[in-house]
Amino acid sequence: MTATGTAAVQRGHTQEFRMTHHSTKKRALVTAAIVAVLALAGGVAYAYWSSTGTGSGSATTGTSSAFVVASSTATGGPLSPGGPTQTVAFTVTNPGTGAQNLANVAVTVANADGSAWTSVAGCSAADYSVGTPTVTYGEVEPAGVRNGTVTITMNNLPSNQDGCKNATVPLRFVAS
Repeated sequence: MTATGTAAVQRGHTQEFRMTHHSTKKRALVTAAIVAVLALAGGVAYAYWSSTGTGSGSATTGTSSAFVVASSTATGGPLSPGGPTQTVAFTVTNPGTGAQNLANVAVTVANADGSAWTSVAGCSAADYSVGTPTVTYGEVEPAGVRNGTVTITMNNLPSNQDGCKNATVPLRFVAS
């Protein structure tokens, strides 16, 4: 290559270098400007005021509802001193809107209000024995029902029990 040709090539490279260098510089300036704008915008997005405050609210709780106990007619032979046992089926219902715990069912020979049964002369609660109720205890869901049974027998006492003949014996159920 001649000296003139070499100089022309060198000038071309120099001019190309200047253009490349100029466009790289321009790219760097544009990138820096974009980063600066994003940094400023990002700073605005993360700005906030701090404060405190208070408030109040409330909730209401329900209450328990008395269990509802219903019994059916006794099954088994007629009661007599020392004779057969009768079985009485019953249900315990939760009429409330929340679950309630059934912990006990007590059954006694008594009037519905819990007073002593004395309507038959010569016959009383002492003439009868009530067994332990069989029922599943625990949580009873709203409108839930638990089924159970209890037995009753007539005691064989050393005294005359003729006053109990044909008596209708009241049972009082208390569920808690």
